[in-house]
Amino acid sequence: MTRRAVITGIGVVAPSGMTADEHWNTVTAGKNKLDLISLFDASGYPVKVAGEVRDFDVTDQVDGRLVVQTDRWTWMSFVAAEQALADAGVDVSTMDPDELSVVMASSSGGNQFGQRELQRLWSQPDRTVGAYQSIAWFYAATVGQLSIRHQAKGPSSVLVSESTGGLESLGHAARTINRGSSVVLAGGLEAPLSPYALACQLGSGRLSTCSDPLRAYRPFDADATGYVPGEGGAVLIVEELGHALARGAEIYGEVAGWGPTHDGQHTVAGSGGSARQYARSMRLALAQARIEPSDVDLVIPDALGVPEFDRSEAEAIDDVFGTHGVPVTSHKALTGRLYQGGSALDVATALLAMRTQVVPGTAGSDNPACDLDFVRTTRESTVDSVLIGARGFDGYNSSVLLRRYVPAETGEK
Repeated sequence: MTRRAVITGIGVVAPSGMTADEHWNTVTAGKNKLDLISLFDASGYPVKVAGEVRDFDVTDQVDGRLVVQTDRWTWMSFVAAEQALADAGVDVSTMDPDELSVVMASSSGGNQFGQRELQRLWSQPDRTVGAYQSIAWFYAATVGQLSIRHQAKGPSSVLVSESTGGLESLGHAARTINRGSSVVLAGGLEAPLSPYALACQLGSGRLSTCSDPLRAYRPFDADATGYVPGEGGAVLIVEELGHALARGAEIYGEVAGWGPTHDGQHTVAGSGGSARQYARSMRLALAQARIEPSDVDLVIPDALGVPEFDRSEAEAIDDVFGTHGVPVTSHKALTGRLYQGGSALDVATALLAMRTQVVPGTAGSDNPACDLDFVRTTRESTVDSVLIGARGFDGYNSSVLLRRYVPAETGEK
């Protein structure tokens, strides 16, 4: 890499809040935002609890013509992207469109729109769907809509790897910066809460069926029973360092290293995935960042909440950092697992931790079943580098190393 990629803006639409500040207040205070599903009647489903964005109102935030053409998932992306651009102080109207790109992640696309059209298809005599079905449900729809909305004509792409894509988007954004783009909209959001979408998720056998929102999602805990699905995520402005410095932008942190790996085999029931390949992804991120494990101040893990996967993840962390070798924290028990949006939201948490030099306390692990150095309560601490890990269904692993940007280290002003 000859061109450095830094993050200058954060936009959040998640169960934890409608802005980055609201999200930060939620995770530092340990406020549980899980509740019974309200977006549809889930009484006939074994899963009753989810992380919903209950305060989300698209009115006056998205043009009415786009509202009817797109899904809730894309609406959230519109709002988060506007926040991120405003936070970064980027005026895209002054940019060369060829230097602006969009690299986002999505697992399943526009579920609510698709649900409505499927019901229309099978419940009416004419057996038709609306004209926008072909574009609103597609997992690349948000990337396309954001690129049109902001006239981004640089290289753009979508990543589909269950929960690792929110991290992979940063790696791809850094590559895109290295190849000539100046600004990239990265991250991921999801809206996987509809009857059809929930039925699909149940097939994994990993969702928690506990109906108590305070006990449903317990990563690394002896009472862990699976994860709780959620919606939302984050958009991040990844920018070429020189471009950011030239306009006097505030910098949250640098994308210093990333490491994607794959187990190379199907994940069989009870296996928990490959700890070796997950550890390898962490080492790749550290190697690219050119730092040692002892230099990492915090790890934000995948935190699936499925016992065998929690044990495998703990094994990978111990393999890289040593037993109790690094502080570990996760807020997913407060928001649910947002798939691609969850790992992007973890990035937002890491950046805010570096900015404030505060580590949020771990949520949901009152009785740990894994021997990790969990941060028990929110505390002030040195946070100059954070490793974020994520795992995707059937073998995906990803790690990203974020480093606090300090101008004195390189002589920049």
